[in-house]
Amino acid sequence: MRPALVLRPSAKINLTLRVGPSRSDGYHDVRTLLQSVALSDTLTISARKGAFGLSTRAPGVPADHTNLVWQAAERLWAELGRGGTARDAHVRLEKQIPTAAGLGGGSADAAAALVGLNAIWEARKSRRELVRIGATLGADVPFFLFGGTALGVDRGDEVYPVDDIGRFGIVLIKPSFGVSAGDAYRWLDEDRATPRPPAAEPGRRFDIDVGWPNGPVTLANDLEAPVAHRHPGITEMIAACVREGALGAAMTGSGSAVFGVFPEAVARRAAQRIQRPDWLVILTRTLGRREAARRLGL
Repeated sequence: MRPALVLRPSAKINLTLRVGPSRSDGYHDVRTLLQSVALSDTLTISARKGAFGLSTRAPGVPADHTNLVWQAAERLWAELGRGGTARDAHVRLEKQIPTAAGLGGGSADAAAALVGLNAIWEARKSRRELVRIGATLGADVPFFLFGGTALGVDRGDEVYPVDDIGRFGIVLIKPSFGVSAGDAYRWLDEDRATPRPPAAEPGRRFDIDVGWPNGPVTLANDLEAPVAHRHPGITEMIAACVREGALGAAMTGSGSAVFGVFPEAVARRAAQRIQRPDWLVILTRTLGRREAARRLGL
C-alpha cells in the first residue's frame, strides 16, 4: 500500500480582477492576475479500503459531498470509469486558509485532492487532464495546478502562467464577516445598472513595481467597490495597510479579505501593528511557481 501523501496547497490573491458584463450563462468574463502566497492548508491523503472518506476539525467546514475535496474525488473517480462512488482513499484536511475570504482555499484543496488521488489511485492523469477536470469544479481550481503568477481569462479558468513577480511580504486581513462570490457579482451588476456618484467610490489604485521589464502592476479589483459599499470595513482595512507602509493594498477576489503588499523587511512589523479585535491578521509572502508546485506534489 502506498504511503500517505502530505500536500500543502497555497492560497492566492488577485493582484488584478477586471470583470466584464454578465453573460447569458450567468457567469462573467474576467481577466485576473493571480498570485500564490505561502499561507496553505494541509491535506493528508491515504489509501484505505472501503468508501471514500474526508475528515476535518475546521469549524464550519463540511466533511461531506458539499466539500470541493469530496467533489474532486467523485469527479476523478468517474473520469477513471471505475463505477459507483469514490472509494479506497481517505483525506484529512487541516485548514489555515480562511473561508469566504476570496483566498481560494476550497479551490486549492480541490486541486490538491486531484493531484493526491491521481497518485494514490495510480490514475496517471496528466496535469492537462487534471486542469480540465478541475475547471468543472470551480473557476479557480486550474490556477492552483500551476501556481506562482498567472493570468486567468474567460471565467478565470483559462490560465496562462507568466513570469513570477518578485518576492514581497503580504499581510492578509480577514474581517469577522464573509462575502459569497454570488453576492459580490450580484452587487456589481446592481451598481452598474444604477451607478453611484464618483465620491462614493473607495480608495485609489496602486502601481507596484514587481520586477517586470514591461512596467508596474496596477492593483485593481472591480468587485472591491460594490463590496465596500455594503461593508465599509473593506476600505478601513486597505487604509490600515497603507498607513503601515504598504506599497499597495486591495481586496482579493470577491472578498472579504484584503491584502497589503510590503517590502519583506517591513511586513512583519506592519502585521504586528495592524490589529483589531474583529480582524484576523496573517503575515505571509508571495510564492513562486516552482515552490507552489512542490508543495502540491507536482
